[in-house]
Amino acid sequence: MRATDTTNLSGRTARPLGVTRLGFGGAPLGNLYRGISEEDAQATLAAAFAAGVRLFDTAPFYGLGRSEERFGVAIARAGREGVVLSTKIGRLLVDGPVDESTKGLFIDAPAKQVVFDYTYDGVMRSHESSLQRLGVEAIDILLIHDVDVWTHGSQAAADAKVRELFDKGGYRALDELKGAGRIAAIGAGVNEWEACEALLGHADFDCFLLAGRYTLIEQEALGSFLPTCVERDVGIILGGPYNSGILATGAIDGARFNYQPAPPHIMERVRRIESVCARHGVTLAAAALQFVLAHPAVASIIPGAMAESEVRQNVALLEELIPPSLWGELKEERLLRDDAPVPQA
Repeated sequence: MRATDTTNLSGRTARPLGVTRLGFGGAPLGNLYRGISEEDAQATLAAAFAAGVRLFDTAPFYGLGRSEERFGVAIARAGREGVVLSTKIGRLLVDGPVDESTKGLFIDAPAKQVVFDYTYDGVMRSHESSLQRLGVEAIDILLIHDVDVWTHGSQAAADAKVRELFDKGGYRALDELKGAGRIAAIGAGVNEWEACEALLGHADFDCFLLAGRYTLIEQEALGSFLPTCVERDVGIILGGPYNSGILATGAIDGARFNYQPAPPHIMERVRRIESVCARHGVTLAAAALQFVLAHPAVASIIPGAMAESEVRQNVALLEELIPPSLWGELKEERLLRDDAPVPQA
């Protein structure tokens, strides 16, 4: 499997979107957890482009505008041709002191406050602001950001945001932008497959950016959500294929799982997966990336990168040869579900 192989994101987009199997996730370039210089950010983006990556995802929230602005500089240098550009709506950035909720998350963030807004006007304002920060005339994929329990703290609070999206015109704004050809695809970027499944009960979507929730560790989405995506021709962009790090680092001291220190049962599960990989001479991270791409709903993966070396490493991991026997042993050891699609030789 080559990292730059392309696949169609969805058959219902305003224009067919051929995305590279390896994309680029922009959260780290918003100084997520640690600062990165402008020079290093631009070198990382240039390395991704040179490697053939053409799907680039960002959001206003990432660094409170910093990630989008850095993408804009890179696009001005490399050009827009062939690039599939994705960003998000749902959070407006307004002038003010640095938002308390982002302290410790995004380092050296600009003085902005975050206001959740999924209304018609909120979507339109967010879209226009993103165009300005990115310095482009059009965005390809516009995603509804974080209408999930993970972000809002309870099912009731998440449901209220979904009602705002549909009752206050947010989805209508997205539909109008797509109908006018200003965007090519409508989707959602969330941390829970259940939230995606609920959205499909309200309207049609072209794609979802799912952060984790289908990985070497987690496969519950195979039950109903991913089969529904295949049936309805909804493409999945899979963020967080390393489950926030542990599937890249292995079960080391301080390993992170879903943004938190990995609990003991996850550490033990990953140790067992590592042991199987070692017996077959396979890198854990390579197995993590290649496994998720085997599902027919998954069009692309967007592991984060904060350095040129990390971009090159992700490319190499996708091209690492993995014997079919690895997947068979993982299933025998009950470390993969029996119904999980696996890469073919």
